[in-house]
Amino acid sequence: MAQNLHGLPEELEQVGGVVVANSALANRASEVRANRINWQSYLQSQMINQEQFNVIMMLDTSPPPRRDQFLKEHKYECARTFLEMIANVAKDQTVQYLLTMIDDILQEDRSRVDIFHDYAHRENTTVWRLFLPLVNRQDPFIVNQAGRIIAKLACWSNELMEGADLHFYLAFLKEQLRMPNNEYKQATARCLQMLLRVDEYRQAFSSVDGVTTLLNALSTSSNFQIQYQLVFCLWCMTFNPDLAERMNKYNVIPVLAAVLQDSQKEKVFRIILATFRNLLEKPEDLQVVQENAVAMVHGKVLKNLSLLQTRKFDDQDILDDITYLDEKLQASVQDLSSFDEYVSELKSGRLEWSPVHKSERFWRENAHSFNDKNYEILKILVRLLEISKDPLILSVAVHDIGEYVRCYPRGKSVIEQIGGKQLAMTLLTHEDANVRYQALLAVQKMMVQNWEYLGKQLEQSTDAGASTSGGAAAKTSVKAVPARG
Repeated sequence: MAQNLHGLPEELEQVGGVVVANSALANRASEVRANRINWQSYLQSQMINQEQFNVIMMLDTSPPPRRDQFLKEHKYECARTFLEMIANVAKDQTVQYLLTMIDDILQEDRSRVDIFHDYAHRENTTVWRLFLPLVNRQDPFIVNQAGRIIAKLACWSNELMEGADLHFYLAFLKEQLRMPNNEYKQATARCLQMLLRVDEYRQAFSSVDGVTTLLNALSTSSNFQIQYQLVFCLWCMTFNPDLAERMNKYNVIPVLAAVLQDSQKEKVFRIILATFRNLLEKPEDLQVVQENAVAMVHGKVLKNLSLLQTRKFDDQDILDDITYLDEKLQASVQDLSSFDEYVSELKSGRLEWSPVHKSERFWRENAHSFNDKNYEILKILVRLLEISKDPLILSVAVHDIGEYVRCYPRGKSVIEQIGGKQLAMTLLTHEDANVRYQALLAVQKMMVQNWEYLGKQLEQSTDAGASTSGGAAAKTSVKAVPARG
């Protein structure tokens, strides 16, 4: 079996020894157990045969010691009975009951997942082909109980889910997270909590844009339990150094910083702090570590750490993480250049009127750096003009494009080449007055750049061919053209 993370609660339903509030799935499962099935009626109507009746009665009604012994001695018969009955019984209530029995059997003893894997091997198939079709059923409880069983079969066995089966299952989980008003969203998150303890599944989930799905779900959830579970998933992913290096490309840090600022629940900010620590410890690229630290500073994590330091915690891990993060972020502030600060703010996608945007020295010294990495920074600014609906972000972004054009000699042609000029001009009719104003200034700077170029050409021509008095007059005329907007 792929190596799981150590130091995590073995039971995901428990944190620090305290059982969390039951999920909707767990509550519904309790109701299902209470509605016992009359197996005798199924036998009499010949919907099940005598062998199936004997096996299901033994598993459903025997005292635990006798049932456990039966499971050990008749593994194949137990698995076959469950799966044949699920396949042949049409009534949802009975399928719910059978799936809940399977889930309980696995929860009691993780090694029992091999009962189903071994049965599948003998039948020349896989457990995934036996259980995955159930997630296409119409009944939500059947769908989510099957999803929970599949997660256990995938995580508690030496046999990993791979290929198309894994891709299908991950797509199913993503869809469940995106589904509006999904009462079983907590159960979906719990499946991911199990899966993402296994490194192979972390990489597979990342490859299908799972991080974005988690962040979207996190940004729209005010339920602290679901917030905790989703951040737990992100935390698990940061244990992979390669994934930890790429995490903030998805703007993980700004989203977590916003949740940290608003959350009052210890379990939520505890897991956020642990995630932040991994994002500083796990990446092997020191530049990524610095960028992550800067993003945390920009997200006002230092301010939140100061507030947390005034509180009393019994959990030593929280205290250690607070101390570690405070030291690392304070050190990064000392090394932080104005350009680093700007890049961090820009990549967060949350532009505001911080001092660098209005600093003449900043633009004079750093305009050329906007050309690095094939105009990466400029392309982000242009992209914000295209997709952002926030008037503040649009105002700052178009202002910065104008400042780049003003301070870099070839700025106008570069901006035209990457589509920034046309987008700036469309903002001239924006509904927000501040956006219109900043767009007007930016477009004027693009035009002034033309005038400066034309003025230099006229000046050179005049110096070469005109008389002294005529040349002076021409120069005076050129100098009358404003150098900047």
